[in-house]
Amino acid sequence: MPGEFELIARYFQRDLSGAPGVLLGPGDDCALLAASDGMQMAVSVDTSVAGVHFPPDAPAASIGHRALAVNLSDLAAMGATPRWALLALTLPDVDEDWLHGFAAGFHALADRYGIALVGGDVTRGPLSITITVHGELPCVLEPAQQADSVTRPILRRDGAREGDLIAVTGLPGLAHAGLKAWQEGVRDVLNPCLAAYLRPEPRVDAGLALRELASAGLDVSDGVMGDLAHICRASQLSASLELGELPLAPELVTALGEQGAREAVLNGGDDYELLLTLPQENLETARLALRSLNLSLNVIGRMQAAGSDAPRVMLMDKGVEQAATGQSWQHFSASQASVTQGSDTQVSATQASRADGSGGDASPRNANGVAP
Repeated sequence: MPGEFELIARYFQRDLSGAPGVLLGPGDDCALLAASDGMQMAVSVDTSVAGVHFPPDAPAASIGHRALAVNLSDLAAMGATPRWALLALTLPDVDEDWLHGFAAGFHALADRYGIALVGGDVTRGPLSITITVHGELPCVLEPAQQADSVTRPILRRDGAREGDLIAVTGLPGLAHAGLKAWQEGVRDVLNPCLAAYLRPEPRVDAGLALRELASAGLDVSDGVMGDLAHICRASQLSASLELGELPLAPELVTALGEQGAREAVLNGGDDYELLLTLPQENLETARLALRSLNLSLNVIGRMQAAGSDAPRVMLMDKGVEQAATGQSWQHFSASQASVTQGSDTQVSATQASRADGSGGDASPRNANGVAP
């Protein structure tokens, strides 16, 4: 049986002689990296655990793709250019067919976005994957730019302004339907919902295109309502979401019905679309920028002053506030309750919260032990 160093060399070590900024790659105690002139680093890490974040019996290539995609999505959410990655892989045993598939899925996506794997670790234990990604963003040196979210070429959560539009890329909700399909025994990887769940597409190019047009942004990993609450809290504003403006993919409506489709968009998660705020005057320019990527930008609401209330997300239907019926995913039920009712940001004043951490369409995910 090959040892970990042989596995690393066989499946993960590649020629990095032409990789930008790599002064020293795998093989020493640390990689040595250099940011480009005038750039700063954006760094993010995510852990994916079998049975929690992905089905352990999913195709290995899809697991490799997905593990990297959710990390690249964090770079996309900041408008960063991907550069380098570190991979820590914990395996219950050595299955070289599985490793071949996992590495193929990982490297195929890495090659698409020019990200170099510069180091990592392989060890024995329950299957889990931890990836750290590094990207580059322009340095912002002028104090006026640091304070001005519109001229700052970085997407952050704290830049939304009163009156900004709220918009989302693409068609969120499909991944939630894909998870439900997997739980029901569907294994056709060409099923559009299942494909969205197993092989999410990080919106890296969209983030780069919009980083100087949007005032704030993040990626949708836990549902539109829950993730929008993060922007509200960081920007100290409330948000009004218009139920009738939510983009519903035909495949999503077919799979879940119209009401189920809306719940999937609001609370499903695992979509990795970009959720943005932007000034009205930048909307058409932003849509034009995404048109070349064959990607839509759908306006779903507007930011507004919080007034005397804590910042919150309000779900509206033709001007009338509606009670939210679901709840975005949180790993720990106590913190989930605080996000929706007990913290400084509320996901609608009328949203129900369950002490066991389940709610609405999130409960099948929790009961089956698989979550975004």
